Amino acid sequence: MSLAVEDQQLKTEDRAGRPAWMEKPKPITQAAKAVTLTLTVLMVILPFWVVIATSFAPGDQINDNGGWALWPREWNVGAYDWVLSNESTTRALMVSLGVTIVGTAASLACTILLAYALARPGVVGGRIVMLMILFTFLFPAGMIPSYLVVYSLGLIDSYWSLILPTMVNAFNLVVMRGFFQGLPGELFESARLDGAGELRILLTIVMPLSKAVIAVVGLFYAVGYWNAWFNAVLYLNDTSKYPLQTVLRGLVTQGDGITKEFSNEGVLTQAPQAIKMATVVIATMPILLVYPFIQRYFAKGMLTGAVKS
Repeated sequence: MSLAVEDQQLKTEDRAGRPAWMEKPKPITQAAKAVTLTLTVLMVILPFWVVIATSFAPGDQINDNGGWALWPREWNVGAYDWVLSNESTTRALMVSLGVTIVGTAASLACTILLAYALARPGVVGGRIVMLMILFTFLFPAGMIPSYLVVYSLGLIDSYWSLILPTMVNAFNLVVMRGFFQGLPGELFESARLDGAGELRILLTIVMPLSKAVIAVVGLFYAVGYWNAWFNAVLYLNDTSKYPLQTVLRGLVTQGDGITKEFSNEGVLTQAPQAIKMATVVIATMPILLVYPFIQRYFAKGMLTGAVKS
């Protein structure tokens, strides 16, 4: 009996010395966590599934359900055929791909060069430049000044107007600069003793060690360029140059203007809602395909890059 009491006393003392979150949860707590997690996952996944199901559902089912479908009676790819065969949509898709690829490459190049320069101690004017960048981060320019700058540079109705105004993001620059500052200074000193210049140090030492932060910042830039739609409305007068997101916004907000396809018998075969959802799936797919390959760099790049500023 004394051993049992002593064991219970030891358990009580051990439990008293541990934080509450280290206690073994009770069965009812575990069940509540499981239910909460399941409901949260369903709340996140269900809208995506409704979008996908509606894009594949036949038009009569969508119309009967009030514009959506939870499970298609028949899997129909007609909406995707309509979107991909539509000249304006395919052209907008190519524009978005080109702007995203060129813009991400240009933004990464400028951000890496500027972040490396600002991360090196003793750079002339580095503190002033950094303060100017932080000022734009806290107080961004308004729509009218941005438009006047783009107009004065002659970029109206040019694809460069979708890239140059957002080429360098202050937050991404601060993250990458913090990462570069965290690299051991001995690497730079030994490289300079071997006769390496700044460009060679950047290409052969800094960038190979910075794959994580480069992948994260590259993802941020790519998602930003891919999802951007307002700059096209602001700077492009020619609607044929619109990117996919701007066209998608037009399909969603002006659904009554979508062309409806009918069969020879006059039966509705493609509902406007299915065309909208198919466009949403196509617009989302590239990011979903790229993200898994750089997910492993995400946490490391963000945490390491945010250590210093």
